[in-house]
Amino acid sequence: MTDLVSILDGNTFLVSDSRGDIDPSPTFPTGLFSFDTRFLSRWELSIDGQRLNALSIDDLQYYETRFFLVPGEPTHYVDAKVSVIRQRTIGGSFDEQLTVLNHQGEPVELNVRIEAGCDFADLFEIKDVQEKVGAAQAFVEDGRLRLSYRRDTFRRETVISSTVPAEVDEHGLTYRIRIEAHAEWTTRLHVETMVEGAGGRDLRLGLINAPSRIKKEMQKDLAEWVARAPKLACDCEPLGDTYDRSLADLAALRYTPLSFEARVPTAGLPWFMTLFGRDSIFTCLQSLPFTPELAAPTLQILAMKQGSKLDDFRDEEPGKILHELRYGESAAFEDQPHSPYFGAADSTPLFVILLDEYERWTGDVELVRRLEQEARAALRWIDTYGDIMGNGYIWYERRNRRNGLENQCWKDSFDAISYRDGRLPEFPRATCELQGYAYDAKMRGARLARRVWHDPTFADRLEQEAADLKRRFNQDFWVEDGEYYALALDADGGKVDALSSNIGHLLWSGIVDEERAGRIAAHLLGPRLFSGWGVRTLAEGEGRYNPVGYHVGTVWPFDNSFIAWGLRRYGFDEESGRIAEAIIDASQYFRGRLPEAFAGYDRALTKYPVQYPTACSPQAWSTGTPMLLLRTMLGLEPHDEHLVVDPALPQGMGRVELLDIPGRWGRIDAFGRGRVDIHHEQQVVDLESERSTQPVLQALPDTSR
Repeated sequence: MTDLVSILDGNTFLVSDSRGDIDPSPTFPTGLFSFDTRFLSRWELSIDGQRLNALSIDDLQYYETRFFLVPGEPTHYVDAKVSVIRQRTIGGSFDEQLTVLNHQGEPVELNVRIEAGCDFADLFEIKDVQEKVGAAQAFVEDGRLRLSYRRDTFRRETVISSTVPAEVDEHGLTYRIRIEAHAEWTTRLHVETMVEGAGGRDLRLGLINAPSRIKKEMQKDLAEWVARAPKLACDCEPLGDTYDRSLADLAALRYTPLSFEARVPTAGLPWFMTLFGRDSIFTCLQSLPFTPELAAPTLQILAMKQGSKLDDFRDEEPGKILHELRYGESAAFEDQPHSPYFGAADSTPLFVILLDEYERWTGDVELVRRLEQEARAALRWIDTYGDIMGNGYIWYERRNRRNGLENQCWKDSFDAISYRDGRLPEFPRATCELQGYAYDAKMRGARLARRVWHDPTFADRLEQEAADLKRRFNQDFWVEDGEYYALALDADGGKVDALSSNIGHLLWSGIVDEERAGRIAAHLLGPRLFSGWGVRTLAEGEGRYNPVGYHVGTVWPFDNSFIAWGLRRYGFDEESGRIAEAIIDASQYFRGRLPEAFAGYDRALTKYPVQYPTACSPQAWSTGTPMLLLRTMLGLEPHDEHLVVDPALPQGMGRVELLDIPGRWGRIDAFGRGRVDIHHEQQVVDLESERSTQPVLQALPDTSR
């Protein structure tokens, strides 16, 4: 699948082969997709019955690609007499400009054919190789090809039209053309997607077109998006490249959910092009200093769809924040519970964490006031439905026994949570990072209660609960013979004692006792966890370790960004910088676009990061990784009306300038330079010598939390 080419605009995306063709695939999402449905499963170009071959592909923008093609197999000895350019754009709908060029000194007559078809497959049907229930139809209407699917009130339609009249039949469009000597012929094909019955219990829409955006509008939107973000100037070319690519990819991944007005990030192409509670929250946390406009609508839609009752099928509970929202046929007819699905134990505390971090950066107390009841409900969930065992920890066990997720933490594959020897624990499970998130949510909730909600009694209670949680956690989760925190507790309260990257999230949350932080840092940068390209999800030598296992040995860029942030929180600047430098080094082997995950092989063995075969790319929290690493290396922390800047860059990073950082202080700049000796010394930027026109920043310890 390495020759696949994709373009995207939010949750509308197209995946084709290197010729621009779409061949039906029952097991991989090739085709045109929108709102979890495939609207084109066949799109094949031929000339006089011959398929074409690619000479070159121009990856112009995330929403636009151009293919240069010739009929048949090109050879060194026979010049092509005809060539073809396919230029396509996606923006809610799909447009393709088809240009045929005649390179001969005489006219040529050709039959140009576009074979088109649609199976209207749901993404889950492709992933799980399921048969469809309803029936698809094709018919010609007013010179257009209309492909339609209906099952009860659930309808999907694809309408294909052309600027040049064609012979249209139920399987495609044919052009019988004559091109004069050294001339060209062009037509533009337009593909509209329409939906009715969108898969949510509250969404029963009339037949509507997905909003179509023209190329100029998309160019303007991208230019404005980039212009609003901070400007990066640096000596490290891979850092600059991955930052630029991440900005563009994050723009591409924004979509507007049905019944909502603002855009929020989808999780990743191809399987997760929709709202995910956990992924969207992490992405907003990573990107807050760069694209703060993503956080508010993400918080608002998650609050709108917060759990309000007990629903075993959807794993819904009062106060719980959703895991995943889908619009496809399987969700509409409850073959899948994703309308929405609440099977995540971490999205609820993370919601409170993002709400506080958003206010710290932006000063938007109005949103915090509006979402007070939702935040309080999320905090209640931690102590009620989240605490299945009644012992003060967050546990998870699925209510939906048929097709709910077993593991409801970010490592949600079936074998991700294991003992050292590889055995899998029984349910319920309490993974360690969930307790860190709960601790952080209580501390941040206390801050909001005291500063915004004016409820000091509630704030005091939350702080006391957080202190008690931290004390008990450091006793119950500590693995004495390894000097690290257990991956989880099992149903009997025993330690699930595999060594994993989850311990880095504990540093980020602040739940780790100071005297133990050094051992955690040593493990994270030790040879069992650190591959040289980043921290592995599971340590080498553990029973289920596999360098190409999804959550049991691969390196996840997003995971590493939060580990680096946590290391800096505890003063391990050099260790944090090593992780940042490793991930940024890896990015250059992926053309600046960090994938969802890559293999955990040792750097000395491979000399380059090895691709994980089914990694999403682009993926939202991977696009956010360079941004959070920049924040971490520059030591950017909001403090009331000031931005604290405490840079600690790796030696090889050179000079880094981040200009126009948005926040409650307006827009200001930050500077840093890599140095030989970091060793936890605070570096205060000399702003008077670095610049004279911006407000002075204060290098102060962060006491706002």
